[in-house]
Formats: sequence, structure tokens, C-alpha cells
Amino acid sequence: MTGSGRQLPAGRVGSPHGLDGSFNVERPAHELAEGTTVTVAGREAVVERRAGTDARPLVRLSGITDRDAVQALRGEALIAAGDRGALAEDEWPAADLVGCTIQGLGEVRRVVEAPSCDLLEVGDEGALVPFVSDAIKRVDVQARVIEVDREFLGLDPGRTIDRLDA
Repeated sequence: MTGSGRQLPAGRVGSPHGLDGSFNVERPAHELAEGTTVTVAGREAVVERRAGTDARPLVRLSGITDRDAVQALRGEALIAAGDRGALAEDEWPAADLVGCTIQGLGEVRRVVEAPSCDLLEVGDEGALVPFVSDAIKRVDVQARVIEVDREFLGLDPGRTIDRLDA
């Protein structure tokens, strides 16, 4: 499952820096060098400026020209093209998980980054399933299926639900 064209998380749009559309990158996971193409809020942009440090990058993207534009995107994921080889065997790009089905819960709508683990938002009601080894038994992105440990999640083996209660 290697190859270019894979989409990997690169961080999140952070606070604006200056007036020209530059911003701090939160949770950086990619170097975001000038010329790198990223996707943010469903549209592609190119890194036009890269400053700061690796731990706290400062970037400006094409099409984002002022503080208000950055503020509107604050918190949005930055997704960069990458190589599957950069991920461990039990890791998947978020884009590969979206659209997979969890039997009895529904389709994965998005992957939410949380402080302790990623969460799969599933079904029409947006049930949140922790993406941790205790909760996830198997992921088959080819078959578009994720198998969960229903007992760990507090679900009756045969019960179908749309929402998990916290």
C-alpha cells in the first residue's frame, strides 16, 4: 500500500500571524516546505511561504490572503501527499478510513483528532468510536470494513445503534 497520491495529516490551521494570511501550524506532522501542495477545507493550496521552526511552523498558503481567511479556517486539517511507507503497519491515512462501514453503527464520516486518540465519527448521528487497539479489532480498507469490539464499546453483540452515549 505504498505510493504517492496517499493523503497524510500535516497538521492543523492555527492562529493567524501577521496580516498576509500566514498562520502557525498546530500539531505539525509534515515539513510543509515551500511548493508543497496541501488540501485544507476541501480545496488544494500551495505552501507559498515557510518560516518558523519544525516544532512550530509558520506558513502562508495560496488563496489565503488575510487574517480573516485564516480565522475562518482555524482548526481545519492540513492534508499533504505522502507515502504509505511513512506509516506503521497498524496505521492508516484518515482518508482511507472515511467511507468504511462499521456493522451496526454505519459509515465512517470523518476522523476526529482528539488529545488522547483519534475518534471515528460514524453514522447519521455521529457516534464517536475511539480508534484504539482495544476498540478496533480489524481494519480492511480494501473491503471498506472496520470491525469493532462491541463488548469493549459497551454494545450488545446483536444490537444496532446509531449513537454511543458517553
